[in-house]
Amino acid sequence: MNQLMNVVSDRGSKYAVSGGPVRNRDEVDAFLKELKRNKKFAKATHNSWALLLPDGTPLKGDDGEAGAGAVILRMQEREGLEAHLIVVTRWYGGKHLGGDRFRHVQDCVRAYLDAFT
Repeated sequence: MNQLMNVVSDRGSKYAVSGGPVRNRDEVDAFLKELKRNKKFAKATHNSWALLLPDGTPLKGDDGEAGAGAVILRMQEREGLEAHLIVVTRWYGGKHLGGDRFRHVQDCVRAYLDAFT
């Protein structure tokens, strides 16, 4: 499992990004379960994720952060990154971020792609 902590911090919210190779939904569930074994990630406000399966099927989960999975997926499609799960984690800091939250998700995914692909 690849991980970058404290990628973005804004108005009290903190972001991290994790990821690794997966081939199907069962492996996504196993990855998320393993991630949440770390209590810090289990207590996070959102663990949004996306994956482009080898056959081109998109999978995504917003985990309450509406639209975040689509942002991650769009970036994976542009990179041609298949069979690789990316999870953006947010710990809510008490202030709404509005549209800035999507820019922060993009920044996390870009940092992950730059570091691990």
